[in-house]
Amino acid sequence: MRSAFPVFLFLAIAPFLSAQSPPPVAPEPDPSALAKETQNPVGDVVTIPFQFNFNSGGAYQDQTFFNLNIQPVIPIHLTHKWTYITRYILPINSIPTGNGVSYSGTGDLQVQTFFTPARPGKIIWGVGPAFSLPTATAYPAKTGTWAAGPSIVLLATPGPFVLGSLFVQLSPMTDANGPPRTNLFLWQYFINYNFGKGWAITTAPSITANWDASRNQRWTVPAGGGISRTLVFNRQPMTLGFQYYYNPIRPDNANSTTLRFAINLIFPQKPSVK
Repeated sequence: MRSAFPVFLFLAIAPFLSAQSPPPVAPEPDPSALAKETQNPVGDVVTIPFQFNFNSGGAYQDQTFFNLNIQPVIPIHLTHKWTYITRYILPINSIPTGNGVSYSGTGDLQVQTFFTPARPGKIIWGVGPAFSLPTATAYPAKTGTWAAGPSIVLLATPGPFVLGSLFVQLSPMTDANGPPRTNLFLWQYFINYNFGKGWAITTAPSITANWDASRNQRWTVPAGGGISRTLVFNRQPMTLGFQYYYNPIRPDNANSTTLRFAINLIFPQKPSVK
């Protein structure tokens, strides 16, 4: 009888154990709110974008210069007033050079950093240093240049829009290989219109200038845009996007079109306890 007592006790309390409610499950993030937050380059959210670029036409004719940019963005809370944003850009390239020969490997690693107010106003801004490190292993992409300069971002989020501009200047500090070297200016303006359920229309062309090139070969000016969708799949927030750009102004050795597919993994920050 003593050995049977635990069995009877378990059978008596089992209905009460099964009737207890399961632990609460955290609600899934709102895709529309996440969409606007991830469109902000200095937003308080960790993201890992994978940007697949298929560049063709122009100097490449019917060949394709493939470029995958891995661009993790990490906010660091310095104080209750200031946040430090780091954005890394690691290119992985496959570059055709004619006669069926292609060079594959990494490009130079770029790091953009921004100090931004933790509680921004109507105009959101960030400023900090940017760097380019000579990490390229793909032969045509090797520069041997250590470069640095300022990075600035300004934006606003009126209603369904996210509007802004990013400016980066990278000037050479030391160079080991001679030309090509990194002496670049970047202006990326972005216009996002969010029309609900995580859907957005966007344009974000990267206008660049190579200051070492001759005047008529200096600028690349794309035009185009695309569409994106922010969703939660298996409790993992992400943004899927498609864009197409044409370069009406470009150097003779550049591509004329870019077809871009993007996957952006999103890791929302947990609210801090105060």
